[in-house]
Amino acid sequence: MELVWSLFGDDQYKRIMPNVVERKPLDVKEGVVGSTYTETYQEGKRQESYIVTVLEYQDTATKKHKKTEFLLAKAFNIQTSYTLEKVDENTTRFTYSGKNEGINFLGRSLLKLGGTKNNNKVVTDFVNLVKEESLKVV
Repeated sequence: MELVWSLFGDDQYKRIMPNVVERKPLDVKEGVVGSTYTETYQEGKRQESYIVTVLEYQDTATKKHKKTEFLLAKAFNIQTSYTLEKVDENTTRFTYSGKNEGINFLGRSLLKLGGTKNNNKVVTDFVNLVKEESLKVV
């Protein structure tokens, strides 16, 4: 579980989030909750920078959890949650959840146009990449 959790750390995140081209700590809090980071995301030639805030954080021997939130393009409020739970000595359960909320007319319209099928593909691709990279570290 520790090896898989390391993929979500600042030095390994590009392996599971290749479109995040830069991450810099702004204000790191003791206990992690409330910490902020600047991230830059690249899609094609377009880059977008935003501030990520850690909302929840847990790091125990049997459970690892991190929930973050950020505002993207002044149109979307995005929350992501990553949880790893130890099932047994050789098995870890990975749970990923997220929420994209349009905060203005443009954001709400773009979410409707994107459709559920596209959102599901993004989630599936991410989970598959985490699985693929985790097999490389164990």
